[in-house]
Amino acid sequence: MLVDSHCHLDAEEFDADRDAAVARARAVGVFVQIVPAVDAASWEKLRTVCAASPGLYPAYGLHPMYLERHRPEHLFALREWIERERPVAVGECGLDFFVQGLDPASQREYFDGQLRLARDFALPVIVHARRAVDDVLAAIRRFAPLRGVLHSFSGSADQAKRLFDLGFLIGLGGPVTYDRAQRLRGLAATLPIESLLLETDAPDQPDSAHRGQRNEPARLPIVLDAIAKLRGISPDTLTEATTANAKRLFGISLAS
Repeated sequence: MLVDSHCHLDAEEFDADRDAAVARARAVGVFVQIVPAVDAASWEKLRTVCAASPGLYPAYGLHPMYLERHRPEHLFALREWIERERPVAVGECGLDFFVQGLDPASQREYFDGQLRLARDFALPVIVHARRAVDDVLAAIRRFAPLRGVLHSFSGSADQAKRLFDLGFLIGLGGPVTYDRAQRLRGLAATLPIESLLLETDAPDQPDSAHRGQRNEPARLPIVLDAIAKLRGISPDTLTEATTANAKRLFGISLAS
């Protein structure tokens, strides 16, 4: 049983075939998907999508790339939403210093607000970090104790170790299947297995065999096989470890 720890199944790219996409995932052993939100306007749809299929678990948050959609009052609304809905995590949130035009000060305000909520509700946090891992580490320390995952990790081995020491796991997906991603592939091969989660980030970040196509959770086994090969272990061993990591972090059951 595989867990896709980061999948935007509520995205409009799945509106035409969402049920079929879930069925394809189940057919290859992906029985759980964590579905993080990106803005306040998406929370209602995300809740509906997750309620429609067993094994879909929502997280609610405010993504830094959608900064222009966020308002300060959304943090107050998020607190009420979390208290009422009891999601498995806060997110997707974080910092993005790669995309031009996203005000760093505003990003930090929303990120800090969501870290505070994660601490208050004792929930894990799903973090996006591009060219911002050290800043994310500093924020996590300010609000410790926290736990969570840095999804689509692209930092260094030292940063990964510091994150793990602070209670954060590392999410790896399609990018690890590209031969040119040598540093990332080296991390996938050597990081402690207790620190790893598998993800697709569908509909984004397809694996190298599906470059340019819409990604979907049914392709998680491709990520699994690539990392298992890099580590010199069996896919079953990696499945067992990463599923246990996801269950522990998100407090989920695979009974459904």
